[in-house]
Amino acid sequence: MKVTKAQAQANRAHIVETASTLFRERGYDGVGVADLMGAAGFTHGGFYKHFASKTDLMAEAATCGFEASAEALAETDLRAFLTYYLSREHRDAPGQGCTMAALCTDAARQPASVKSAFATGIEARLVAGAAPEGQVDPTVAKRSRARRIALIAQAVGAVVLSRSCPDDAALADEILDACRDDILARLPDAPTA
Repeated sequence: MKVTKAQAQANRAHIVETASTLFRERGYDGVGVADLMGAAGFTHGGFYKHFASKTDLMAEAATCGFEASAEALAETDLRAFLTYYLSREHRDAPGQGCTMAALCTDAARQPASVKSAFATGIEARLVAGAAPEGQVDPTVAKRSRARRIALIAQAVGAVVLSRSCPDDAALADEILDACRDDILARLPDAPTA
């Protein structure tokens, strides 16, 4: 039976979403094409009907992960998001968590297309937190962007460092707690009504 164009697109989207989760859980080298396709409910042979290479899928899965994180952030306030982000719950669920925290170190060793997907995703996160262009003095905008870069780097770094410790290590929690307290203390207070 021939697959419709709409079904082929849905199948591709399902493979990308499955890959996004598996890559965050296991890293790019920890997931083979056969395992990935099996987890998505398809045969290994069907992979190349959707993607030219595993690298192409890695880049697309990274974009999918960045988009999911952006949606999650849009649905909550920054303080609540960061409280969750710098928690043991997020740390212990890389497959459902942040693409940057799960895969930045892997992406650094990947081809340009994967690095480009990361750069685009990071830039989108930076732009999403910025005031519209022209509404802020350029010097203020530059400082604000620098603060957003530092916040993202500290939050992602905290999760990466915490994950590198044994699961039951007090240090793993101490890293998250220290960075969460520091970041939240530097956030501007929420406006009052």
